[in-house]
Amino acid sequence: MKVKEKQAAFATDEKVNGADLFIKALVEENVDTVFGYPGGAVLPIYDALFRHEFPFEHILFRHEQGMIHAAEGYARVTGKPGVVIATSGPGATNLITGITDAMMDSLPLVVFTGQVSKSVIGTDAFQEADVMGITTPITKYNYQVQNIADLPATVSKAFHIATTGRPGPVLIDIPKNISQEMTAGDFDNKFTVPGYQPTMNPNPLQIRKLATALRNAKRPVLLAGAGVTIADGAHELKEFAEKYNIPVVNTLLGLGSFPGSNPLSLGMGGMHGTYAANMAMYEADLLINIGARFDDRLTGNTEHFAPNAKVAHIDIDPAEIGKIISTDIPVVADAKKALNALLSDENEQSNHNAWLEKLGANKKDYPLWYKHSEDKISPQWLIKQIHHASNGEAIVATDVGQHQMWAAQFYQFDKPHNWITSGGLGTMGFGLPAAVGAQIGRPDDTVVAILGDGGVQMTIQELAVLADKNLPVKVFIVNNEALGMVRQWQEKFHGERYSESLLTKNPDFVKLAEGFGVRGLKVEREEDVPELLEDIFSYDGPVVVDCRIDWKEKVFPMIAPGKGIHEMIGVEVEK
Repeated sequence: MKVKEKQAAFATDEKVNGADLFIKALVEENVDTVFGYPGGAVLPIYDALFRHEFPFEHILFRHEQGMIHAAEGYARVTGKPGVVIATSGPGATNLITGITDAMMDSLPLVVFTGQVSKSVIGTDAFQEADVMGITTPITKYNYQVQNIADLPATVSKAFHIATTGRPGPVLIDIPKNISQEMTAGDFDNKFTVPGYQPTMNPNPLQIRKLATALRNAKRPVLLAGAGVTIADGAHELKEFAEKYNIPVVNTLLGLGSFPGSNPLSLGMGGMHGTYAANMAMYEADLLINIGARFDDRLTGNTEHFAPNAKVAHIDIDPAEIGKIISTDIPVVADAKKALNALLSDENEQSNHNAWLEKLGANKKDYPLWYKHSEDKISPQWLIKQIHHASNGEAIVATDVGQHQMWAAQFYQFDKPHNWITSGGLGTMGFGLPAAVGAQIGRPDDTVVAILGDGGVQMTIQELAVLADKNLPVKVFIVNNEALGMVRQWQEKFHGERYSESLLTKNPDFVKLAEGFGVRGLKVEREEDVPELLEDIFSYDGPVVVDCRIDWKEKVFPMIAPGKGIHEMIGVEVEK
């Protein structure tokens, strides 16, 4: 935030208002970035931002949904909580999708919403909404400040809850009169949260049970989810897998927690996972789930999921264990601490060479495949070219749909914290602002946004932030003039009845980008892609590329609704 003059920093013994206390509380939590949008109920807070020096940057977005997705992207790549400020009423309700998204994908957010003054709460005052009632089911914790003296401790509590245990969004609703009220004195930010004590260290007995099961297993498989990345346990996971020679399947959100280039990697499992990964889970006699929640897109029909396996589940959230898949060895713990406990156990390595040979043959005989388009760009090939041009080290953000699955399949992730996608909620419009937030969080890294032509139009206004801040995000629109995944399902399961899924009147994305002050390009032939990518990745600024692909291209393999993970279609090349 650029201002001409600012007052000196305040002390707690000065006469200050609630907004001043709020800013001080953010400073004490070491916040470096705030994603926000002003409005009537938060005007005292924005006035305090103007009046005081503060060691964090405020980023003005163009829509509240965009800024909360940006906060999610920031949180995913930095591990720090994304901080959001919005006004009351529509400002708060525009955050609902992002809050729900963060809750499902375990992202730490601290969300501050303005509220009408206490005296008119419940009267349907202008821009009033029952934010507490709306957000109770979709937050880890929410709180409405009733007394100015409670504000500092409440802010500290929010950051603690958002970032400990299983991370998630915490919301604090601040009535306008609290922000305006004047006070003086020292304010304590100490707090207690009765009953909130996440279990970090695993039970030694359960670790011994898991070690014994591993020693006896002939067909073990590791399933690694986002919990490994959140716990910063990628190094320990690799060490554990290599020590005991265990093949690894990643969930969609777990990509990068184990190197995709490692010989033990089987790739992504689930609805659009690899044949090798899904068959490994189907045929395993021991499945060790670390930090994944067995969602339906991973398991398919649960009757056919790992039917002959003893299941061990390591998760910091006890509510996830046994919720979907019956668990034989539950381990409630932080993933990194559990892996360290397993590594410290002097366990004999079981002999499962025949199992590894079979899985290796599956990888070789049934790889991910695609065919080159005759007159358009193959999207799978395009992703591989982006991987090559970025040296496989880019932070990649996506929307939801076909392009998301192609990116997950063909951009090989070897590092954690480099993959940002909406998993549980499947939010269109997520990718562009999430990429913006990632670039803000890690300004020295290359950030790529791989988007669909449908999803990008939901939050395309955030190109203004790219231009305003000159953030060098490389935006690739995988343009098939359709809601690609919807169209694919209509083709496969609804008799090719393409009801409202074809986007025949898309805008000119090049002109649209240029209208925001962002460089825009269009590419239609594969022969032009390598030179274009070299130009894009050497350009120090944001770029939007309209990439034209065949509108009938599909994502394979695929597990049809109601089928088991062993009943994949599109495993072999189509004739």
